[in-house]
Amino acid sequence: MRCPYCGNEDTQVKDSRPTEDSSAIRRRRICNACGGRFTTFERVQLRDLVVVKKSGRKVPFDREKLSRSVYTALRKRAVEPERIERMISGIVRQLESLGDVEVTSDQIGEYVMEGLKGLDDVAFVRFASVYKNFSAADDFRSFLAELGNGKSARHEADDD
Repeated sequence: MRCPYCGNEDTQVKDSRPTEDSSAIRRRRICNACGGRFTTFERVQLRDLVVVKKSGRKVPFDREKLSRSVYTALRKRAVEPERIERMISGIVRQLESLGDVEVTSDQIGEYVMEGLKGLDDVAFVRFASVYKNFSAADDFRSFLAELGNGKSARHEADDD
């Protein structure tokens, strides 16, 4: 594993333990050249997923991009990091278990919306505003009115 501080490839594992939900192995490492300490995570990957964008372009699935999107929606919200990581791992498992190597960006967006709805209402609306491309305050009002009427995000996507 390459040291993030000096780029040296000679690093040593000092401690390994499973994460809270046992979905990954957390490894504390030390660089033998500069002495820098850092953490890496090792996860099971069932298959290499490809995301099909709305434009038709295909890109490799990036768990870190998914994670950044979720954490952006949850910024300054009081949700435990373990719950967030469990949600992200659950989304990845759902995508991998679909049986197809290609997944659409819409599928990913729907899974994220489902997960956020169970974690935090504000983050759910924040993510929806970007995912559904809200352009005016009326878009928010309509979305919140539909939520208030009990209409789920999954049904709303089917109406488009």
